[in-house]
Amino acid sequence: MRHRSVGQLMTRPVVSVRPGTGFKEIARLLAEHDITAMPVLDAEDRPVGIVSEADLLLGECAQEDPSGLLLAPDLPPEQAARSRATTAGELMSRPALCCRPEWTVVEAARRMQDAHLKRLPVVDEAGRLIGIVSRGDLLRVFLRQDRAIREEIRHDVLDAAMGLSPDGLGVTVEEGRVTLTGTVERRSLVDVLERLCRSVDGVVDVTVLLDHRTDDTAGLGAER
Repeated sequence: MRHRSVGQLMTRPVVSVRPGTGFKEIARLLAEHDITAMPVLDAEDRPVGIVSEADLLLGECAQEDPSGLLLAPDLPPEQAARSRATTAGELMSRPALCCRPEWTVVEAARRMQDAHLKRLPVVDEAGRLIGIVSRGDLLRVFLRQDRAIREEIRHDVLDAAMGLSPDGLGVTVEEGRVTLTGTVERRSLVDVLERLCRSVDGVVDVTVLLDHRTDDTAGLGAER
């Protein structure tokens, strides 16, 4: 069993700019392609930063209000310098945190969450840009058809991972919610099956309605 990979979900080709790309060209590209950020690439197509709408808006925020109704913003020195920037190299956030195409959706999601990012450039072994993956791309796993999820649970979880007959247990999937019914040999299998089903891409929730013939967990708490 393995989660979907970044390479399966990433977007390509990628709209990108060079460090010398000017402010207005950046704004034009963002609007033209309906995106909110782009990687900034060096001469060897390696990401060196990310330039976003938020970076461009620093210049707007720093402007004085002609009416005099708004006070001048008190920006930190680094943001104040970037508010006067005119090229991608001056505007961009750095470094560009990247991921690899073989990463799973879980690895990419954790990197985004830990770094508070909305997207990650995807690079090859040489560090060159080959794609970009966003939060929306990762969420595409929840668009999987219920039938596909059910078949993966039957074949990959029950048969391949657990050695159980796919026809021996009931598996229903509705809107990503999985329900397991039937009887297993040992009680310890119940928790294992639930964990494995929850790890299948596209699963929203798991309800376990399984009986067991033997309670092999009895007394385990006392032994600890």
